[in-house]
Amino acid sequence: MIEIDIEKRLHGANGDMQLKVDLHVKQGDFLALSGKSGSGKTTLLRLLAGFENAKGQIRVDGKVWLDNNFTLAVQNRKIGFVFQDYALFPNMSVKENLLYVSKDKELANKLLEMSELSELADRSPNTLSGGQKQRVSLCRAMMNRPKLLLMDEPLSALDLKMRVKLQNEILTLHREFGTTTIMVSHDPSEIYRLANRVIVLENGKILEDGNPKNVLLKTKGSQKFSFEGEILSIEKIDVIFSVIISIGRQLVEVVLSASEIEHFRVGDIVNVSTKAFSPVINLKSTNLPN
Repeated sequence: MIEIDIEKRLHGANGDMQLKVDLHVKQGDFLALSGKSGSGKTTLLRLLAGFENAKGQIRVDGKVWLDNNFTLAVQNRKIGFVFQDYALFPNMSVKENLLYVSKDKELANKLLEMSELSELADRSPNTLSGGQKQRVSLCRAMMNRPKLLLMDEPLSALDLKMRVKLQNEILTLHREFGTTTIMVSHDPSEIYRLANRVIVLENGKILEDGNPKNVLLKTKGSQKFSFEGEILSIEKIDVIFSVIISIGRQLVEVVLSASEIEHFRVGDIVNVSTKAFSPVINLKSTNLPN
């Protein structure tokens, strides 16, 4: 059990805010942290890792990791941390990167085999692809059999096919070792595939807390689907308007009438949904001046 009750003043792009989180995480959970950039997700990971301090308490299995007068050293927290930039030692081979954490050769070989890296064990990280480097980083994080695995958008720089492959490997390792995992992610499909619980942070506070389906599924009533996107262009074609909307890595075209289009501008963030397969878009925010 991880018990978190902390406060920390943050200085973000939108000014000062107070990170205030009161949260319990069960042993073996896979928790995803989501929310807009600057909401405090990465800071919360860094507090759990011991890279930063805050007011309040963090307890793991009854042991104090943080209170107002004490901070447990990073090396004594038994955590694994997977960064976006891999953070591998370039002067060591793949296997040496793992053994640097622990001299357990049996575990290193098991992890390399599980992640299909055995044939690359003697290679330098500089000769590997991005996906291979991230697999090495993940294996290295598991080498000390961590109580807690922390991941900060570990797959964001990879293409879709590789992300899906590594998501499956992350889930396999999570189940094999029973490690409590907390991951920052902006990818709804990734969160849905991996996590059993998702926390949405906004301005340092918990906005939503629940299972991925309840938190991420945005349809309401008779809607068949609902996605958030940005209007890229609006083009008049005869008496109708063609609206191009960017949703994730895809573009969607929605046709609107003159009366419908008057509420929208290029740059607006909108929800694209459907009722009886007739698309409907609703304004979420606008780039128009006050």
